[in-house]
Amino acid sequence: MNLEIHCASANPDKVREIEDLFREHLGDTVTLLPRPTEVPDVDENADTLIGNARLKAQAIVDATGKPAVADDTGLFVDALPGELGVRTARYASDRPEHANDPYGANRQKLLESLESQECLTPESRRARFVTVAVVMWPDGRELAVEGECRGTIALTERGEHGFGFDPLFMPDEFPDQTFAELGDDVKNRISHRARAFQELARELRDVSTA
Repeated sequence: MNLEIHCASANPDKVREIEDLFREHLGDTVTLLPRPTEVPDVDENADTLIGNARLKAQAIVDATGKPAVADDTGLFVDALPGELGVRTARYASDRPEHANDPYGANRQKLLESLESQECLTPESRRARFVTVAVVMWPDGRELAVEGECRGTIALTERGEHGFGFDPLFMPDEFPDQTFAELGDDVKNRISHRARAFQELARELRDVSTA
């Protein structure tokens, strides 16, 4: 049995990662369909990651009548409680440069915020990425999983791979390298999104072969 699922994300970087993870863990048992272009952006106004993931998935289910997969990711920095989290993608939206370079603006604001708090040691720059992934069906069924990756925020940007905060985040498994230095192959084994979608793939494998 082949299960067709629409991807709710319009972010090409995230879609590529999800496609790679599904292909690795599910083979041809699940087909990931693109987000319909006619569906408008969802106002991610929930106060939790799972709430935002559900909003995005439900919008696609309503538009297509087919299952949809969505995720939401937050970066939680110990020294900056409440500043990122569910607002991670919009962290530097108060800065004009965010409109044209959201990734760069977010990273620069994070570095400046930690510097202003005099967080210069690895112990003071601890952080964790959390991804919540959810699949929703038109009949109301739902699968929801969570993945976490703990690490440290680097003092400067390093590496050429990945996106978002990858040039700053050093996972505990490789404490001297950022995700952007490790590259996609390694990141897709240990990252928050990898762990969430590995678990989701296990759950979907049971559904697709039932």
